[in-house]
Amino acid sequence: MQPTEGGLREQHKARRRTRILEATRELLRDGPDSVINAERIAERAEVAPATVYNLIGPRDKIWEALAAGFMDELERRLALLGADDPREVVRSTVRLFVSDPVVSRRMVREWEDSGLVLDRGPLTRLRRAMAAAQARGLLRADLDTDALAAAVATSCVGALHQWVAALIDDDRFLARALFALDVALAAAAADPYRDQLLAPLRTRGAV
Repeated sequence: MQPTEGGLREQHKARRRTRILEATRELLRDGPDSVINAERIAERAEVAPATVYNLIGPRDKIWEALAAGFMDELERRLALLGADDPREVVRSTVRLFVSDPVVSRRMVREWEDSGLVLDRGPLTRLRRAMAAAQARGLLRADLDTDALAAAVATSCVGALHQWVAALIDDDRFLARALFALDVALAAAAADPYRDQLLAPLRTRGAV
């Protein structure tokens, strides 16, 4: 079955949008202080500046679109792992950001709503993982797992912003994110699993 004219048009738009975002990433990687505007992006992507505005939007929408791209990649990685382990969600999220530090740091630093950066993929996955841990009996039955996941995500956003500001390195970023998770899990542990969930805190060094 041949794609309809409307379907082909949407495919072309999606390809141009992908090219625009990749051009933006390339410009960012050219240097930490690279100027990012529609004209430079359009030149690199070989499209008209109006196309950048039409398919992405103004400057803040460019950062938002880059953040969405990070979350798409995180979802792909977590789907490949096929695990609902809260530690793996946190670990994979941190690894994703540190794997492309120039782009991720600039995006978080300049996006006005960067506090929401983990609200889609990581928070959704954490909620699911916390609910699964509760269903297995690891966490107390009276616990609001959505609230617990939100608290962990908020702590991880704080660690992310410290990393973006170069106050902590990659290893400390991961350690602080996992520490926030371990504190939450230990506080919410069901009695039979309390010692098990406290163990990472008892053996952890400085964060």
